[in-house]
Amino acid sequence: MATLRDLATKYSTLNEEEIEWLELLALDWQLLADLALSDVVLWVPTENGDYLAVAHSRPAGSVTLFYRDIVGEFLRPDWRELVDAAMGCGEPVISTSPAWYEENPMRLSAYSVSRRDGQGAEHGPFAVATVHTSVADTQTASRIGAAFREVSGDMFSMIQHGLFPSPGTSSVREHGAPRASDGLVRIDLEGIATFASPNTQTIFNRLGYRDELEGENFSEVIADIVKGQFDTNESLPLIAQGKVAKRGEITARGRTVNLRSIPVIRDGARVGGIVLTRDVTEMRQQAQELITKDATIREIHHRVKNNLQTVASLLRVQARRARSEEAKQVLGQAMRRVAAIAVVHDTLSTGLAQIVDFDVVFDRVLGLAAEVASLHNTTVHLRKEGEFGELPSEYATPLALALTEIVTNAVEHGLAGREGEVFIHADRTDERLSVEIVDTGTGLPGGTVGDGLGTQIVRTLVEGELGGSIIWGPDQGGGTRVAVQVPLHWISAQTREIPRIPA
Repeated sequence: MATLRDLATKYSTLNEEEIEWLELLALDWQLLADLALSDVVLWVPTENGDYLAVAHSRPAGSVTLFYRDIVGEFLRPDWRELVDAAMGCGEPVISTSPAWYEENPMRLSAYSVSRRDGQGAEHGPFAVATVHTSVADTQTASRIGAAFREVSGDMFSMIQHGLFPSPGTSSVREHGAPRASDGLVRIDLEGIATFASPNTQTIFNRLGYRDELEGENFSEVIADIVKGQFDTNESLPLIAQGKVAKRGEITARGRTVNLRSIPVIRDGARVGGIVLTRDVTEMRQQAQELITKDATIREIHHRVKNNLQTVASLLRVQARRARSEEAKQVLGQAMRRVAAIAVVHDTLSTGLAQIVDFDVVFDRVLGLAAEVASLHNTTVHLRKEGEFGELPSEYATPLALALTEIVTNAVEHGLAGREGEVFIHADRTDERLSVEIVDTGTGLPGGTVGDGLGTQIVRTLVEGELGGSIIWGPDQGGGTRVAVQVPLHWISAQTREIPRIPA
């Protein structure tokens, strides 16, 4: 689906500052839908004088009127008069008769959208928000429904005057941010809680506060809960009074609660605020478990790397002590294969994800080829072009081992005792990864590839484990050309997205 920016850039007349403002507003679009107990849609004017929907959220605590997402649709003609009126007057416009969408009757309200610049000057209106409420809605009659609707009315009023989103709003949707259904407290100008949702009351009961929140100074309630703690957020009193648009966190009795404060402004003056609350104890515990598991996995990779390096060192020592040239050669090859695998584990031990930058791995693996050259009195010039990109660990290991085998074979056999070049070219597309290794050596004996252990290992790795193909052949310059192709759909299917650890 196209993003808000994609749609606004392609179809609307909005400038960059206006699009950025709408992106910030859209981060709280779900919150507005939940508070309004209605579907909310954001419309932008198009170049041909129409309106296009660029954001749509359904209420979490109410029935939606739109069974299909209407983002990317143009405004219905029978809603046009209402939306034009809101855009023109900068005031809320409410339909006097039911509006319709397919077979669903609704009450339709429209609010203009304005923004503020860095100096606080108001610019707009430049977009319109519509609120679609079922005519059969009965939630307004409840105390919670009435309080939510009152809060949403304040927020849409601030949207009309460019007072929401608040200055300094993060452009990234924050993990674990409180939602309307998690808990809500309404604060008056003196900091007294005039309304507290049942979920908020439950949250504070778990924190150790047993009395009713309504009628109490919310800042004093929080101060009492965190009393004696030395690492509390200094802005907590301001957040608890709804004076600043900010997020905070309190911890007590083994539980952690997120707070989000939104000042309510009318006629240029603050009249109170709302504080959203959310118990994130389990989320924090899961995050800690992820951190612990990640550290364990990295430590495992580190130890595997150390063990493999130890094995490689033992093989190197054994090769030096071997009496026959054949034994030295076999042990040296085994040492390089183990070292190539160790490089991959070393890279994995330093990152958070099981994805490796294969260009970094391959650059280190090429050092093994230089070591082979020194053993055979060969002067080799290694040249690499193109990029491999990132690969999951289960594919980085066999590919590193296969390419090491091919490159060292070119140095050891094709260029033995002479000066030459090994050229590696990587070409990556969405569908495949292609690698060509060309040397300026003596070429394939008899023009065909042998069936030795090295060749068998490469075939098994490339064709068996990676599902790719490999072709050996003569190069026009007289050396050998090896072409390897790996289908990337295999890699994409096996790549697992590592969850982002919340702060």
